[in-house]
Amino acid sequence: MATRTPGDALAHPIAGSAAKRIPGRGHTRSAVLFLAPFGLLFTAMLLAPIGYAVYQSFFRTHRSGLGLGPSTTVFTGFDNYVTALHDSRFMSSFLRVFTLGIVQVPVMLGLALLLALLLDSRGAVFKKVFRQIYFLPYALPGVIAAIMWSFLYAPSVSPFTAALRHVGLEVNFLSDDLVLASIGNMMTWAWTGFNMLIIYSALQAIPGELTEAAVMDGCSGWRVAWHVKIPAVRPALILTTVFSIIGTAQLFNEPAVLSQVAPTVSPTYTPILATQQSADINNYNYAATQSVILALLTFVLSFGFLKFTQRKGTFA
Repeated sequence: MATRTPGDALAHPIAGSAAKRIPGRGHTRSAVLFLAPFGLLFTAMLLAPIGYAVYQSFFRTHRSGLGLGPSTTVFTGFDNYVTALHDSRFMSSFLRVFTLGIVQVPVMLGLALLLALLLDSRGAVFKKVFRQIYFLPYALPGVIAAIMWSFLYAPSVSPFTAALRHVGLEVNFLSDDLVLASIGNMMTWAWTGFNMLIIYSALQAIPGELTEAAVMDGCSGWRVAWHVKIPAVRPALILTTVFSIIGTAQLFNEPAVLSQVAPTVSPTYTPILATQQSADINNYNYAATQSVILALLTFVLSFGFLKFTQRKGTFA
């Protein structure tokens, strides 16, 4: 039978100290206690509503007696999903938002990247002032900003319409042809500063040695930005693109406010507006179905973009 001497502990100090650092049940219980509040809130505020919406989407409420009789809820399986996918107004809202995102998201992120590069340049002055100016539109509440733009777009009081009228152009920013572009302009104005700050923060984290080495190799300002700075902030560009995809899919404030002054903005103009209309007429099961479809599509687009960038190496 082997015995240990005091010298064995001295001969293996690393093993002895590692043994002392092995977490026991007390450490596990402490971690659970710290994580429990987040887990409860995450389950109650996110997982439970999602599960309840999915559950409700498989049922349909029937009312007898011209809607005045008692209601009965019956299981219908995927019938609500089939109905939603054949709903022309609901599917048109997806196409409308998709068209908007294809154009607006690259324009917005391009402007955000340009502003961030200008602020990060050596010749930039009053950086703090301009950073706050660019961020100010995002700090304004979304509904307030949408109301402000509704006045700026209204043909009777719009300064833009009046200025264009003086040069012989009659432009109605709330017409059927331009209202989607007007909404895109509102989104770009509100969110460019927010995305600019994310990209600018990533630029601040670039080691100065990289830019100095590029300058010593003969790179000019824009060549340094293209070959050094932009590749270094690609993770930030991925993050802002994912945020923009999710935000565009959830477009609500701008069309909801413009619907009060623009007849071309229907109650089903975007997927969330269509879902809200279904809930307003007490068709909660169908509204749950629409919300589940919207959530799935948003997940597919955002996750698909991440996988595409990882596979192609475009942003990673």
